[in-house]
Amino acid sequence: EAAVRAQADTVRRLKQDKADPDEIAKEVAKLLEMKAQLGEDEGKHKFVLKTPKGTRDYGPKQMAIRERAFNAIISCFKRHGAEVIDTPVFELKETLTGKYGEDSKLIYDLKDQGGELLSLRYDLTVPFARYLAMNKITNIKRYHIAKVYRRDNPAMTRGRYREFYQCDFDIAGQFDPMIPDAECLKIVHEILSDLQLGDFVIKVNDRRILDGMFAVCGVPDSKFRTICSSVDKLDKVPWKEVRSEMVGEKGLSPEAADRIGEYVQLHGGLDLIERLLQDPKLSQNKLAKEGLGDMKLLFEYLTLFGITGKISFDLSLARGLDYYTGVIFEAVLLHQENEHVEEAVSVGSVAGGGRYDGLVGMFDPKGRKVPCVGVSIGIERIFSILEQRLEASEEKIRTTETQVLVASAQKKLLEERLKLISELWDAGIKAEMLYKKNPKLLNQLQYCEDTGIPLVAIVGEQELKDGVVKLRIVATREEVNVRRESLVEEIRIRTSQC
Repeated sequence: EAAVRAQADTVRRLKQDKADPDEIAKEVAKLLEMKAQLGEDEGKHKFVLKTPKGTRDYGPKQMAIRERAFNAIISCFKRHGAEVIDTPVFELKETLTGKYGEDSKLIYDLKDQGGELLSLRYDLTVPFARYLAMNKITNIKRYHIAKVYRRDNPAMTRGRYREFYQCDFDIAGQFDPMIPDAECLKIVHEILSDLQLGDFVIKVNDRRILDGMFAVCGVPDSKFRTICSSVDKLDKVPWKEVRSEMVGEKGLSPEAADRIGEYVQLHGGLDLIERLLQDPKLSQNKLAKEGLGDMKLLFEYLTLFGITGKISFDLSLARGLDYYTGVIFEAVLLHQENEHVEEAVSVGSVAGGGRYDGLVGMFDPKGRKVPCVGVSIGIERIFSILEQRLEASEEKIRTTETQVLVASAQKKLLEERLKLISELWDAGIKAEMLYKKNPKLLNQLQYCEDTGIPLVAIVGEQELKDGVVKLRIVATREEVNVRRESLVEEIRIRTSQC
């Protein structure tokens, strides 16, 4: 016990000193092992029933909401002609190493590696690039919906977890500039409009414009990526804090930081692009000029799609991941008051993506490049908004799709119920019955009220003699006799109107 107490003090001290997370994890594991041994010795080891930090269970209600959102997203991806793929939940560690910049520290490494060094996937983009290189695919439009893992500090209320779903859509292949990029932005616009999450804006920028801006502001090449990740924080913290991080922690000169400050606070549309194309410093930089030229083209296509009202060219948008090479974008929900909710749900970005032309080449033995552009929908954040909204509205949500309950009016009709429900199942009707030999009719009707089943097919002695089934509409309590052979068709007609 004294050893356990000493180990607990060590863990506490490390946490207070904000030590390296890996070191803390190692000492916590040691503490848990000692506690387990102590528990075994005492014969009363307590088992804690909880989900691991940063994860959660989803009950039927949450899954019903989640499926609605997934269906809207998948139907949009399919509408745009995407195929679907899947990849393993873990990859070789070297596949993921060096692809995420400063975020690499959030990758989960697996302890039992079976002879291979493995890590849980951090996103779906790097596995996609590995899949393209490995299978020598140079042209595909695909979507992939699956769980990813990040050793992050979770913020559960805002939809930030350690295990969560990503919904990705990517276009890989050599095409004319900005046409696939514009389609990705159109997809984000369609999905966010369809889910009715409220007002949103899609911020766009280009890595080449950022890099050109850093160059003309006097940022050394070696500091581009680390300064990029500082700029990426501008949506969460004010410029003053970002500036002090650049100068104090990252060693940038105050003059360079101030010059960056003049640019990163600009946002607008085509007018801003035109203005920057005339900017004496930026227009002299080859990368920035290329990026601005493509940005102008992108806005022309977005105008044709009719969505520029929701698009903002924003020079503060940086997106921290290392693999982006061109256009980058992020969709943000705008602060909104709601009659049900005192304050709007603060959830940050709900979609993001960009162009990553060099990633596949990193995996190809001959370095062959496959240009790619893609978007990831932040389903967890979207889901947390839908869930909170539903709780506030107190709307009843159905957790099953049952169309009809097969019920009986008298005793000793279990066989008849089983025969009828089997006919309905075989015809593709979603049907249920209560698992009692002789249930009371009132209990059967109450079950439909509670679960939202719209119809009840009642078999009784008289109905059996007449070759009919009594169909009851739960909402109106209206009852009609339907010939047994017409029942399936009648249920289909009535439930298609629901």
